Amino acid sequence: MRTHLATNRRRTAAVGVTAALALTLAACGGNADDGGNAGGGDDGGDGGGSEDKGTITLGYIPSWTDGLSTAYLLENQLEAAGYTVEHQEISDAGVLYTALAEGDVDIYPSAWPEVTHADYMDKYGDRIVDLGTYYDNAKLTFAVPEYTDIDSIADLPDNVEMFDGRVVGIEPGAGLTDATQNSVFPTYGLEEAGYTLQTSSTTAMLTELETAIQAEEDIVVTLWRPFWANSEYPVKDLEDPEGALGESEGLHFLGTQGFSDEFPEVSEWIGEIKLDDEQYGSLEQTVAVENEDDPAAGVEAWLENNGDVLPELQG
Repeated sequence: MRTHLATNRRRTAAVGVTAALALTLAACGGNADDGGNAGGGDDGGDGGGSEDKGTITLGYIPSWTDGLSTAYLLENQLEAAGYTVEHQEISDAGVLYTALAEGDVDIYPSAWPEVTHADYMDKYGDRIVDLGTYYDNAKLTFAVPEYTDIDSIADLPDNVEMFDGRVVGIEPGAGLTDATQNSVFPTYGLEEAGYTLQTSSTTAMLTELETAIQAEEDIVVTLWRPFWANSEYPVKDLEDPEGALGESEGLHFLGTQGFSDEFPEVSEWIGEIKLDDEQYGSLEQTVAVENEDDPAAGVEAWLENNGDVLPELQG
């Protein structure tokens, strides 16, 4: 199956994280550009222009392909304008927010701070700056294959055997996991009915989803929109009549404290980026699905058809 974990990373951030964070940060493969700073100062690199304007480190969870796609979109535009861009792949949302708050990464390029990551914002928000909302219709979901004979989360308690008493989730530290454990399960009495939440990773969840669909078996998984899997697999959202998964929310660019002072032009430019459903959907499809081994090439392909979507960043 497609796991959509890009294998051709072009840059690795050699950031000054603490020892505890270093054990959990999953950095991408390095090259001759390694060794740049994460604080945005001039490191003497070429940065894609005649004058290096500083190094900007993007931190994201690569299996969450909204962040992967927007990270490579930012890289494309920032490097063309003369900045050096480094990628820091991270495996857990809590670690990512910690790294952002401590300045070990400069930008989280696709955050869900309004609802899904609200707890992290409560904890770290005073050390994080909101650079802008680029998409405003994100939603957490429970999903089942189209052939499964239920339509609502409220139907789950009466169909425990259909799903072997399992809800297949993603990373333990994800906001979606927290909402499932602390809102959906108690609201609909899923634990009392005999369900357990199985957490591991987004990739493992998708593997189980694909395996079940190939065998035409029933499965219920935690998903979200926008996400390429909703169109890649024949799935349907379950209705959430009690609203336990929360309302729709925006996808934001978040920066570390002081980022806007150090990079005012970049901060202003990022705040002007807006994508609608069609534009975002085509970006993720082109970058994370059609060009999963080379997301930078996917951005180039997307820009050929959407070059007028982005505001101009002066080089």
